[in-house]
Amino acid sequence: MAFQQEPSFQHGQAARTAILYCNLGTPSSPTAPALRKYLAEFLGDSRVVEIPKPIWWLILHGIILRVRPAKSAAKYASIWTEGGSPLKVFTQQQAQSLGTALQERGHKVSVRYAMRYGQPSIPEQLNALKAEGVQRVLIVPAYPQYSGTTTASVFDAVYRWGLKTRLIPEMRFVNRYHDDPRYIAALAQTVREHWAAKGQAEQLVMSFHGVPERTLQLGDPYHCECMKTGRLLAEALGLSKDQYKLTFQSRFGKAKWLEPYTEPTLIAMAQQGVKKVDVICPGFTSDCLETLEEIQQEAQEAFLHAGGESFSYIPCLNNHAQWIEALADISLGHMQGWDLSAPDAKALASSRERAMAHGAKI
Repeated sequence: MAFQQEPSFQHGQAARTAILYCNLGTPSSPTAPALRKYLAEFLGDSRVVEIPKPIWWLILHGIILRVRPAKSAAKYASIWTEGGSPLKVFTQQQAQSLGTALQERGHKVSVRYAMRYGQPSIPEQLNALKAEGVQRVLIVPAYPQYSGTTTASVFDAVYRWGLKTRLIPEMRFVNRYHDDPRYIAALAQTVREHWAAKGQAEQLVMSFHGVPERTLQLGDPYHCECMKTGRLLAEALGLSKDQYKLTFQSRFGKAKWLEPYTEPTLIAMAQQGVKKVDVICPGFTSDCLETLEEIQQEAQEAFLHAGGESFSYIPCLNNHAQWIEALADISLGHMQGWDLSAPDAKALASSRERAMAHGAKI
């Protein structure tokens, strides 16, 4: 196997630490060609679709990638911003804010963001960090709840990069933070702020991204972690069991997915006389297609059409100050034992001199 060329290295140089904050990904533009490329990578991941590859390849390339890109492009176009995809904009902001928060606490940690599918890619950013002299990397997925379809796929990309790398940095991984008190508190704060500005609806609907029910039966903890997040958030807000509902969205294909489904639940609620709902998506740390188009647009239209009177979407954590502080706390907890201080110039020079002297003796 041919390994990648290693960046230049000076003996005695200080070890640097970095965080790679990883989100799902986004197409480069809201166009059919860009969506075709993005969906081919995303849906071609065996972590995402667990169907035998030869069969799935025919379905994906013979049907889905011929029909879906144009439809998805129109959806993306409805939420696209001047800065590009909302998910990319918010993910980039979170990474920058996390770096600033750590710096303000006196820690010298580089923070970059990467996308599992699309750009900037995980291998690209890991190569960039190595070129900067980084020798310790904390991988932080943007997914609070662990799932083989998301979190594990991020780790796969890191492992595959490692297969082509001669000198692999020391690595640590954050698997989950679905029940971390600081994450829950940040979620609760966004809800309280929304209620203070717009009032509290009759029901709070917590909509999580769905996955095939089969994954739960095979041992994926995602469903259980979503349920725990929902319960803890409700407790933090002082809600009784009849004041909130937990649902799953984004069903794809004909297989049974985790239930109850979000849009049918909202329709049923409206038909049963519920007039006002608030909807939050706790499993997404950044607003994206699934929250801004699927929930704020499509789900809202379905609820109002079924007889509801008021649908209020509560934005994701995005760049909320309390969330950034929580993310800093979570990251620091996983970096315990690593020296996060800024390298001292004199000590660094002395270290290099000792290393050179040692090399001369050898």
